[in-house]
Amino acid sequence: MSKSNYFSSKSVFGQLISLIDDSLIRKEVKKCDSDRYTKRFTTKDHLISMLFCSFSKCTSLREISGAMLGLSGKTSSFQLNHIPKRSTLSDANKKRDVLVFENIYHQLLKQYGVFLSDSRIKDVIKKQVKIFDSSTISLFKDIMGCVGRNPKSGKRKGGIKVHTVVNADEMVPSLVWFSEAKTHDHNFLEKLECDENTIYVFDKGYNDYKAFEHFTIQKTGFVTRIKDNASYLNIEKLDIGERIHNGVLEDEIIEIDVKKGKEITQLRLRKVRFYDRVNKREFEFLTNLFDLRADLIAALYKIRWQIELLFKQLKQNFPLKYFLGDNENAIKIQIYCVLIVNLLLAVVKKRLKRSWAFSNLVSFCKIHLFNYINLMKFLENPERDWIIDKAETEQLSLIL
Repeated sequence: MSKSNYFSSKSVFGQLISLIDDSLIRKEVKKCDSDRYTKRFTTKDHLISMLFCSFSKCTSLREISGAMLGLSGKTSSFQLNHIPKRSTLSDANKKRDVLVFENIYHQLLKQYGVFLSDSRIKDVIKKQVKIFDSSTISLFKDIMGCVGRNPKSGKRKGGIKVHTVVNADEMVPSLVWFSEAKTHDHNFLEKLECDENTIYVFDKGYNDYKAFEHFTIQKTGFVTRIKDNASYLNIEKLDIGERIHNGVLEDEIIEIDVKKGKEITQLRLRKVRFYDRVNKREFEFLTNLFDLRADLIAALYKIRWQIELLFKQLKQNFPLKYFLGDNENAIKIQIYCVLIVNLLLAVVKKRLKRSWAFSNLVSFCKIHLFNYINLMKFLENPERDWIIDKAETEQLSLIL
């Protein structure tokens, strides 16, 4: 049998780590001064250890330390200089500022964002569409405030709410904020950057009329669903013409009251009633976009479902059910490292000509993490060695 065509001098983990430029890490370490009190376990070692946790789905610090200890002599292939003990990793997660991990993630997104982007949405809408949503992750103790009533046992789980902005043409988080699970969603609308080339899409949990007025003044578009109990004044019905065949049932201009203390002002918005033939449901959308066709308003809101799929992808494929620390800083570090791994795998998936389901790609990397396989070559044609070996076996059987 011939030697494998997929051999690599680096392990699969080493090849994935090499997607992060070493100069990028050094720059952010210097900016955040994150190695100031470090003797051996540097920020880079910390980052690689936590990325290993995300790739291999480790559920405890002892598991990470033990697994990496078994790799002694092989660590140079993935640039790890110091294998941490459980206590060392615990202290680092608690004391090293999460900001350096956040910055590394955003620099990677800046580096690969253009490569990951899909221009088809922008070609139609002519603006940057951004989806804003949140997802709550339950914690094993009340580290951050939880929601709901206390159970009869008197024990109460905490929760962290992850608020995420995703560029619709990239589908990886571009901005992330954390809050207690009990914090209301609409408090985060004021954090969004406004400009006339942006359209935000979010669900009705973020309904805030003052924010809608601010978006309109700043010429920033938005699309959301109107609340069932919303109070408004009908101003003008717009002609939907042939668009009824696209599911548009009604298109009208409405006026809402915006309360700011004792002052009340009026804001004109657009309400589109739409019938979804697939789900057999009616939806009512609220927007300040008066120039777009009504069916495109509905299509924009449908894009919002992509962020739900992203949250599902992150929770199913990475260790977000088990947190490795009982403090807020450790939890945020783990979440940012999961986002970095998700971004790296998105880059690998985008580079491939062959289609791979994201979950299958994650599973493959976990199984072969420390095998010396040329990752890209194997993923493009995983059956190649098997076909060659089968052909050679058949030739030998003919000779013999």
